[in-house]
Amino acid sequence: MAKNWYPITDKDKCVKCYECVNFCTHAVYAIGQDGYPDVVNPDNCVEFCRGCSKICDSHAIGYFEDGRK
Repeated sequence: MAKNWYPITDKDKCVKCYECVNFCTHAVYAIGQDGYPDVVNPDNCVEFCRGCSKICDSHAIGYFEDGRK
């Protein structure tokens, strides 16, 4: 698992479809009180996976240490 690699959700682009929450089997995400997906377990993210960003039709997911914050 990664220490410096985890998703960052752009709430301005996010449409709250929860595809990222449902996709990730490593419990990186949870739905926050504001209804947006929150990264609650960043250390669980698999380094360079990019799976959640690939399924995000809103292009709302970038990654820390990837230059797309």
